[in-house]
Amino acid sequence: MWWWRDTLTGPGGRTVDVGFTDTEGGVSGGALASLNLGGRVGDDPSNVARNRATVAAAVGVGANDLVFMRQTHSADVLSIEAAGDREPASDGVVTADNGLALAVLVADCTPVLLADLAAGVIGAVHAGRPGMMARIVDNALDRMRDLGAANPVAIVGPSVCGRCYEVPLAMREEAAAVTPESRTVSWTGTPAIDVAAGVVAQLHARGIPTTWVPGCTRENDRLFSYRRDHATGRFAGVIVQRAAHV
Repeated sequence: MWWWRDTLTGPGGRTVDVGFTDTEGGVSGGALASLNLGGRVGDDPSNVARNRATVAAAVGVGANDLVFMRQTHSADVLSIEAAGDREPASDGVVTADNGLALAVLVADCTPVLLADLAAGVIGAVHAGRPGMMARIVDNALDRMRDLGAANPVAIVGPSVCGRCYEVPLAMREEAAAVTPESRTVSWTGTPAIDVAAGVVAQLHARGIPTTWVPGCTRENDRLFSYRRDHATGRFAGVIVQRAAHV
């Protein structure tokens, strides 16, 4: 179920659970096997619901407290409360509520999880090429600041690596004009974009301590990859915070 998982501990004993799922441990079949969490990839809705409930249970929340997004490669980031929408139309969500898990769906794009353990604010961001170029991570950090975050950290999950993301030259240069660190070449020396490197550079420019979890989606069958398989599922980055026990 988990490609990578960790627990962060902050002042006063506050904890934040963070993790990135993989393809294993679910009930979906065929090209979506088995832990597909995407609701718009042709899977049986009951399979998706069961898979999402499995992940919710694994992070200690009810299925209704695991928030996904209707992602459209926008730069929109919304603040979510416990009584709010469980599938908002955005590509980033932040919250100051304990026990509310945030999830970002990907199958090549870069998942970013954010946490300020002192302020008790967390976020989840979907950063594909359009999002990186629109600086959605900056938008999420600004939203977190509005909720009181002052010293967030970031965890950047597995995504398609630059060597596997070949693009036309003009597209690469357009991305590099926004964040030069995203400019790279593919395995065969053709123009390519490293979206995750661009995202990490943007985080570093804001002085955000960042953990970059290794893994290329196209190169590893334990991760869903649209670029590799086209018809495929979605894995997720998941983050949830809990107040200290008194």
